Amino acid sequence: MHGLCYTSKRIAITFVVAILAAGVGSTHASAQSQEDDGPNSAADAANAPEEQDLDAIGQKLGNPLSNLWFVQFSNNFPSFFDGNINRGDPKAGATTVFQPVMPIPLWGEGDSQVRMITRPIVPIVWAQPVPDGPDKFEYNSGIGDIQLPLVFSKPDKIASSWILGAGPVFEFPAATDSQLGADQWSAGPAIAIGHKSENLTWVLFGNYFWKIGSAGQDNDVRDTSKGSLLYSVTYGLNDGWQIGTNPTILYNHQASSGNKWTVPVGAFLGRTVNLGGVPVNLRVGLEYSIVRPDDFGTQAALRFLITPVIPGLIQKPLFGE
Repeated sequence: MHGLCYTSKRIAITFVVAILAAGVGSTHASAQSQEDDGPNSAADAANAPEEQDLDAIGQKLGNPLSNLWFVQFSNNFPSFFDGNINRGDPKAGATTVFQPVMPIPLWGEGDSQVRMITRPIVPIVWAQPVPDGPDKFEYNSGIGDIQLPLVFSKPDKIASSWILGAGPVFEFPAATDSQLGADQWSAGPAIAIGHKSENLTWVLFGNYFWKIGSAGQDNDVRDTSKGSLLYSVTYGLNDGWQIGTNPTILYNHQASSGNKWTVPVGAFLGRTVNLGGVPVNLRVGLEYSIVRPDDFGTQAALRFLITPVIPGLIQKPLFGE
């Protein structure tokens, strides 16, 4: 059983690493292509994000289906956990979520283009308090299960100012510790709906997962049936500044009564700046869970996000214009 679990996790990690490696390979190929096309072409591709207005970039980052390529580091330093089984002060933890966002053009161009947005989510857990009995906790660290939404966007020509997209989402048993993952392969739907204007962007981005296979799952671990809903509002101010909110509601259908929901509220302040020719969005925010598991769950978190915008690694539609 342990051998099967280890093998499944190696397959999951290898699969995601292959996706990221393919992106690196595309970068190399793109750079080579730019060299072949001449210096002006290379300069245009390299400076594409830089030439855009920083306010516009900040608004696009609030749209999960935009055409921007970027890499986001979402740091929860610290997070606080509490519940009925904790008789002392809230327990602290720390997590970084690494998320490269890659909108791949499939066919069409301009406002008729259809894109597949890949958003692998890699949680890096620095310290996670895990209950080990009444008022007894152990701290775990490592990589959690990796999620991969593949969302197909509605062309802007049809969607207009609306944000519309849907597709499958997968969860791979990549956790390096059994307390940080479910030891299961899971899949389900991902749906995004929202609206964008010059200064205001709002969006709802939901996922749901069901178990499709085991990866060394213990007998006392229930089959995955869980969901999440990101609700985000971004309001653009002048000079690259933004304010807004972007918490994620969590639901675990298999949890006992009183422990199914985590509903955070919060706010952030952000600014898009130019660092060495690269647009980078910096955000700091605070979230508090107005609903959390009775036994033990996230109470509050200080969030700091760093999001550099990168040139698109795939410029031409894969299946023609």
